[in-house]
Amino acid sequence: MSLYFIKSGLQTSVQDCGRSGQMHNGISNSGAMDPIAMKLSNWLLSKPLDSAVIEVTLVGPKIQFENDMYIAITGAKFELYLNNQLIFNNKAIQIFTGDVLTFGTLQCGARAYIATSIDIDVAKLFNSYSTHLTVNFGGFYGRSLKKGDILALHLPKQKCLYTNTLPKYVDNGYSGSYILRCTSSVETDLFTQRQQNDFSSKKYTVTANSNRMGIRLKEVAMGFEKPIDITSSGLMQGSIQITPSGLPIISSVDGQTIGGYPRIANVITADLAMLGQLKANDKVNFMLISNEKAIEVLKEQYQILNFLYK
Repeated sequence: MSLYFIKSGLQTSVQDCGRSGQMHNGISNSGAMDPIAMKLSNWLLSKPLDSAVIEVTLVGPKIQFENDMYIAITGAKFELYLNNQLIFNNKAIQIFTGDVLTFGTLQCGARAYIATSIDIDVAKLFNSYSTHLTVNFGGFYGRSLKKGDILALHLPKQKCLYTNTLPKYVDNGYSGSYILRCTSSVETDLFTQRQQNDFSSKKYTVTANSNRMGIRLKEVAMGFEKPIDITSSGLMQGSIQITPSGLPIISSVDGQTIGGYPRIANVITADLAMLGQLKANDKVNFMLISNEKAIEVLKEQYQILNFLYK
């Protein structure tokens, strides 16, 4: 049982919810850049939400299926074809042996997720199947899939039902212009009030050198009267560092666990999945909110996605 990659796409890899609890060992969480979309793909097939999936980035693969199965594709919208017939995201799709799935033009978003009713057969490392592409371990030989690769599959422990239907209100069009809500960080007060106001009022542009380590943004650089010197300390996904050049970097799933640039804010947990759908030239604004409001927003998100966890 396997998938044969006729074409690999730009950066196609095996991911799951990541390997939490290893930051103290210098190992970042890794996992799906958009964990909500990842979980939705598994939910559509009635699989455990943390089952390994295939993450597709910007340019999708062409895959031949060596067995009958079902798949579900969520997240970024691509033109999708099964045996040259148009298909769509957010539903269970029946596959027969020899069928070919082709990803065409990207329409919106950056990353899509392919769940399969037959489990992806890769080894667990630190309790995760995810590929840490920065340091090359986990997943499929620690790397992105390449043309000609054969990804082995094995039957799941429990049978998939394929009866779930994604509520229409969950479908995200990914506008290309986003507001990321943030809370203050440990070094926020080291920035002047003018710098903080400047940070919140600007519309930033995502640069082409953004990746799974971090989202790099450009705009008119923040001015410094004097450098902000800090002792290197722990970073988490969503930490917004201001580099000496005066431009922000948002730490992401494969990012460093320790950094030495001052952090002006942290993206709230409820908005972290949005980082996975940012691509070059998308626009980003930051909105500072209180910790209490961040918790309230997260609870609201859980209520909206409550159907996932029933």
